[in-house]
Amino acid sequence: MDDRRLVFTSLNDALRELDRLTKAKTLKSAAAWTLPQTLDHCAQSIEFSLTGFPSPKSPIFQNTVGAAAFKVFSWRGKMSHDLAEPIPGAPALDAGTNSVAAVARLQRAIREFQGTTVPLRPHFAYGDLSKPEYEQAHAMHLANHFSAFEVQLST
Repeated sequence: MDDRRLVFTSLNDALRELDRLTKAKTLKSAAAWTLPQTLDHCAQSIEFSLTGFPSPKSPIFQNTVGAAAFKVFSWRGKMSHDLAEPIPGAPALDAGTNSVAAVARLQRAIREFQGTTVPLRPHFAYGDLSKPEYEQAHAMHLANHFSAFEVQLST
């Protein structure tokens, strides 16, 4: 299966695709993780933007390589990264994660992010991001992961 190369400009775009994916009877996957594991990973990223990442890169990395990577992704409007790489220091993803719980967790994380008025925590690689930049980063991250899943219309 080819990467679908999804592009989301907002978290609302991601929520629409999440709804589409979760209503599918069958998914084709090119991902190393199951859909629930992928959703938990994406939820972790959003949650950590609110609470702090467990193992951030050094400030030097964030202000050079990380900031440059975010600028390139932002300019392109899409992210490309290893879809099987966990967030440094994040709890391991559970292979037995329930789909319903994973969807609810990601939806809750998105709603909390959208509704927050408190300062966001630095991204583990990109460093300090404004809320619009963080929304773009999260939307690109979700699009990159969701691109590995495709609704299968026939068996």
